[in-house]
Amino acid sequence: MTDRILVTYASRTGSTIGVAQAIAAVLTEQGNQVDVIPMPEVKQLSQYKAVVAGSAIHGGAWLPEAMQFINTHRAALNQRPFAAFLVCMTMVMGNGKYRDHVSDFMLPVRSIAKTRSEGLFAGALNIAAIPSLSDRIKFRLSVLFGVWKEGDHRDWNAIRAWASALPKSLS
Repeated sequence: MTDRILVTYASRTGSTIGVAQAIAAVLTEQGNQVDVIPMPEVKQLSQYKAVVAGSAIHGGAWLPEAMQFINTHRAALNQRPFAAFLVCMTMVMGNGKYRDHVSDFMLPVRSIAKTRSEGLFAGALNIAAIPSLSDRIKFRLSVLFGVWKEGDHRDWNAIRAWASALPKSLS
């Protein structure tokens, strides 16, 4: 095992990639060696002293490839410091009053691997980037009815603050 930290992610439209890259940048600025790799490309965790994994939320759940990663690497995640984050548009609804509800989206992850820290972040809504026509229609209707607004809702200060505290949580 080396002193490297893995930051891995599952994303549909790119918001989660940006969050993972921001987390890695902060960790690197603090002197850590960091790899940023999409979850499907991660084959083993033996070379990492700690893992930070994040997923976009779709339909109230981590993406399938993210849950596959957690299940596949269950033993390794429980043998080293592990932090998890999610990126979810529900964080934008109701001026953040659904934050406790969003925390429940971590339950399947927590049931498999012990997290030392969890980050809950709003995402970006770019309807044109959503692959599914039915999902694009749902989001357009949600925007029309004022559930949320299209655009980038990521709070970079909150993301950086969470990432800055990770080395202490992962030591």
